[in-house]
Amino acid sequence: MPATERYKFLLIPPFRLPDPEQYTVPAYSEPADVARERRLLNSEFVLPHLQDVDWELHPGAEPPYGNWSVETREEFAHAAVARMSLVREACESGKYNAVILLGGGEPGFLESREIGRQHGVVVTANAFSQMYLATLLGDGFSIIDIEGVHNVYYRDLIRHHQLERRCRSIRNIGYALPRPGDDDPDTLTTQCRLAEKGEHSVAVERAVDQAEKAIVEDGAEVITLGCSMVFFLKPHIEQGLRARGWDVPVLEGYTASIELAKMMLKLGVNASGITYMGARPQRVPQKIHV
Repeated sequence: MPATERYKFLLIPPFRLPDPEQYTVPAYSEPADVARERRLLNSEFVLPHLQDVDWELHPGAEPPYGNWSVETREEFAHAAVARMSLVREACESGKYNAVILLGGGEPGFLESREIGRQHGVVVTANAFSQMYLATLLGDGFSIIDIEGVHNVYYRDLIRHHQLERRCRSIRNIGYALPRPGDDDPDTLTTQCRLAEKGEHSVAVERAVDQAEKAIVEDGAEVITLGCSMVFFLKPHIEQGLRARGWDVPVLEGYTASIELAKMMLKLGVNASGITYMGARPQRVPQKIHV
């Protein structure tokens, strides 16, 4: 990227819930006409990374499966299809030099990266960016996540990114995202709001405990975060581990993805034309190694 050119990023959430009152989650439940800073998850520590960026925040596509957050493989597949058209539209507009896919499960990332490369647009995503940055900071990393099916879905991401030997564990905090059938008022959203107000949060307490166990029991040397709904835990885990004597990096997906996109643009590189090959490339290898 020429030194005089500005970063021009479009941030695209994994979804936008059509009814913000039914299964509320922070940011993704905000109406589309709300200011972008309010719709940006954890804006207090993400915005400083956008100071040198001309950026827009897409409202996101409404999930075709229902009015709740993605957790299952089926739901992630629906979210991926819905988001790919947004990525293509953004790349074809010529307005952006990078697209940042928000959401820990990064639905549609591989396909979006293929689309972006064809248009000379860098595409980054949250799990990918965290995991590979973690490999630069220590020999092994662990993930703090919500509970349940999201854990096994995230395990699939680790395997796909070929990082099984670097990931030490996936640990959860015993909370899941609100969805049909839930009747417990103690939700992750509730815990997030308690933490924001500086009040005692069970989710924060569990996250620090699980991060320490990942270090002591699993051999983690870096901590990353899974679902984007737990990204708010980053400063709390950092402070909690530091108070217990641990000097360990803690990463979250939004800032990792933003900074990775900047680095790729500065270096003038994009995804490989072999890895993300289009339908009719100029040259095709006679052999693809497995």
